[in-house]
Amino acid sequence: MTDVASSSSSSPSSPSSPRNSQDRLHQPWRLVVSAVESVLAVVAGWAATWFWGDAVSTMTIRTDDGAELVSRVYEGDWVGLAFACVAVAALLVVDAARQAVLGVRTRRWRRRRSSRPDRPADAR
Repeated sequence: MTDVASSSSSSPSSPSSPRNSQDRLHQPWRLVVSAVESVLAVVAGWAATWFWGDAVSTMTIRTDDGAELVSRVYEGDWVGLAFACVAVAALLVVDAARQAVLGVRTRRWRRRRSSRPDRPADAR
């Protein structure tokens, strides 16, 4: 039983290896997911604007002396729905940016080679 565990942990397809985890994160289909989430964020923003327009209504009252009183009435359900749509849109934008970064392959940074040869620690 210990042979199976030790052989599976040393295999190259182990999820703990750094190369495999980096390749698993970078997948080009994430760009499509990013585009879809961006479109959904725009739709959620449009819906928030629409809900906010429905949330605010104007009420005008004329008094006996001829004065006109104008009030704005805010419907709580529509305001809450507008804020929820804005929150969803914000989360979609953040996740779309994350998906786009993971979908684009970046160049790997290589370590610089030092101009000096390595010296033993006690020779310093």
